[in-house]
Amino acid sequence: MNELKFEELLEAGCHFGHLKRKWNPKMAPYIFKEHNGIHVIDLQKTIAKADEAAAALKQMAKSGKKVLFVATKKQAKEVVAEMAKSVDMPFVTERWPGGMLTNFQTIRKAVKKMNSLDALMHDKDFNNISKRERLQVQRERAKLDKNLGSIADLTRLPSALFVIDINKEHIAVAEARRLNIPTFALVDTNTNPELIDFPIPANDDASKSIAAILKHMCEAIQEGLNERMLDKDAQAEEEAPVEATEAPVEKKTRARRPRKNEEAPKAEAEEAPKAE
Repeated sequence: MNELKFEELLEAGCHFGHLKRKWNPKMAPYIFKEHNGIHVIDLQKTIAKADEAAAALKQMAKSGKKVLFVATKKQAKEVVAEMAKSVDMPFVTERWPGGMLTNFQTIRKAVKKMNSLDALMHDKDFNNISKRERLQVQRERAKLDKNLGSIADLTRLPSALFVIDINKEHIAVAEARRLNIPTFALVDTNTNPELIDFPIPANDDASKSIAAILKHMCEAIQEGLNERMLDKDAQAEEEAPVEATEAPVEKKTRARRPRKNEEAPKAEAEEAPKAE
């Protein structure tokens, strides 16, 4: 995992905050100064908080846990979708379906319905139904795929949420807090960082700023996934049966006992002749 560099964040514009009149006073510890009526974020604190969040995400990935990325704003959609796919994590880049976490079973039913529509469309009798019915099925399938396609493989609640712009995604943050799901987020100067478990102070409006932070997070997740694979391989080798290579044991020959009818063998040594 590469370290975040001050110059890289500066070039990406991570230090640009909002206008002073729009600020949230709880962001004061992360603000460096005010310049022309705009707050400037302290990038040293951004790096420290980003490293802390990356370490936590790495451990989650190493444990096989899933992190759900949430970003429905225009500037973040493509970046988040691309980054999340690169580490095989679920993401929501369209409208956040209300109750997705607190009413997860209903969302799973919608995913099952989408799978059943897939099976129907691949059935050989699908072309035998009327054109109007086929169009209705295809439209419903496309709508479900747009809203739920990226979370179709999410069979249980995610272990964490990574949010871009917690003001816009306040419903997702509220659901995660209600279920005690850890939250990670980019927090700008107009947000409340106390709502997030792992806040990362940075500009959440510029796509370059979002990409710079997300790249660091995804590298940490990928590193955790790689370590998980190595641990699995090592465990498989330990559990594999070891073939014993023992030297052949020589059979010991036992002396045959004389039978009852047999005479005991005479001593071979004869007595020496007596001297005359």
